[in-house]
Amino acid sequence: MPASEARINTDRARRISRPDELAITWQPAESAPAAPRRDDLLGALLAPGGRSNPFPLYAAAHKIGPVFQASDQLFVACGYTAVNQVLRDPRFGIPSLPPSGPGSDALRLMGQSILRANPPDHPRMRSLFSKTFTPRRIEALRPAVEAAVDGLLSWLAELGADGQPVDFMDNFAFPLPVTVICELLGVPPAERNRFRPLAADLTEALELTVGFPDRVEAAARELADYFTGLISERRAAPGDDLTTALVAARDTDDGALSDSELLANLILLLVAGFETTTSLLGSGLALLLDDPTLAGRLRTGDIPVPEFIEEVLRYDSPVQTLTRQALTAGLTIDGVPIPEGADLILLLGAANRDPARYPEPDRFDPSRADIRPLSFGAGPHVCLGSSLARLEASIAFTRVLARFPALSAAPGHPPPPATRRDRLVLRGYETLPLQIGPLS
Repeated sequence: MPASEARINTDRARRISRPDELAITWQPAESAPAAPRRDDLLGALLAPGGRSNPFPLYAAAHKIGPVFQASDQLFVACGYTAVNQVLRDPRFGIPSLPPSGPGSDALRLMGQSILRANPPDHPRMRSLFSKTFTPRRIEALRPAVEAAVDGLLSWLAELGADGQPVDFMDNFAFPLPVTVICELLGVPPAERNRFRPLAADLTEALELTVGFPDRVEAAARELADYFTGLISERRAAPGDDLTTALVAARDTDDGALSDSELLANLILLLVAGFETTTSLLGSGLALLLDDPTLAGRLRTGDIPVPEFIEEVLRYDSPVQTLTRQALTAGLTIDGVPIPEGADLILLLGAANRDPARYPEPDRFDPSRADIRPLSFGAGPHVCLGSSLARLEASIAFTRVLARFPALSAAPGHPPPPATRRDRLVLRGYETLPLQIGPLS
C-alpha cells in the first residue's frame, strides 16, 4: 500500500525506539493528504517508499517543525539545531533494551556495548577505546590503508580488464574497511569474508521494526561464538592488536570491562568498523558516476577530497536515525517540553538537509560553506571511528580517481542496476556495478 494511502497506528508506535514494543498496523486513510501529517510521517518513513527515498518525507517534516510530538510519549526531532542539542545533552540518554522477547539475543548483545550504554558505564568503557582512536594512532594507520587500497584497485583492474562490469561494493567498498578493522582487531585474513552477511543480519536489529527474522539471532550467536574463541586465543597467545589490549584490560580485574562487555564491544567494533564506511564509499562513488564533471574537479583539486567527503556524509548519511530518551524532567528542545521518560527519534538524515542550516539542502554541493554533518553523531556518543572512516574514504576516492580516469557506470541495455539496501536506519548501496575503462 502506498505511504500516501496509509497511516501508522501511533498508539502502537509510542515506543518506537524500543523495537520489541513497536508494531505497525496500516489503515486506509479516508482521504490522502498532500503531505504526511505528524502522526503519519513515521509510518510513511517505514513504508517501502520511505525506506527507498526518505528525503521528500524529511522535507515534509521540516514543514511541521524542527521537533514535534508524534504521540503521547514519542517525539521526533528533524531540525539540525534540535538534533545537535539532543546528541550533546547527556540528559537525553540511550533507551533501555528489553531483557527478553523477539530479537533478545541480538539486542542483549548490543545492550552490553558502548553503543547502548549510559553513564556511568558509557564513560568507563569509552575511555578504554578512546586511547586506540586518537588522531596520532589513526594517522599511523595511513600506510596500511594505502596498501589495502592499492591492492584492491589492482584487483578491480584485473576483474574489469575485459570491459565486464565490476561490483564496487563487493570488490572494494566492503573489503577495504573490513580489512582495516580486522587488522586492528587481529582477525586473520582467511576469516574476514564471513563477516559481511553476519553484520548485515545483526544490524537489522537496529531498524525501527517489531520482531526480527531468525537470521538476526543466528548472526548474534555466531559472532559471539567467534569472538569468544578469539578472546581465548589472545589470552593464550597475546598479539599486537586491539583484541589483546582489551583482553588485558579485562584481566587486570580493575572493573574496566566485564566479560560480557568485552565480547559485546569487540563485536561492535567489527560491525561499526565497516558498516558506515562501506556505505560512505558506495554513496560517494555513486555521486561521481552520476556526475563526471564532479569527478574531474576532484581529480584536478578544484574540489578538495575532504570537503567532498563531508558533503557526501551530509547529503546521504550512512546512519539516518538514532533514538534517545529523556532521562530527567524539565527538558525542552527548541521550546518544546519533553516529559521525563519520553522517547525521541532523531532524524539525522533530515537534520543534514535542514534548509535552516543548509541553503538548497537537496542539492549536492561540496563547495558549500561550513559543512558539519551529524552523520557520525555528536556529544558523548560521537562515533569513535569517524576519523578512521574519513581517512579510508580520503585515500580511497583519491586513488580510485587517479587509477581509473575513465571510470563510469556499467553499460548495457539495460545496464546492470545499482541496488540499495532495504533499510531506513542504515542506508547504503547493496550493489554498485561500474566499468573500469582504460587505466592511467
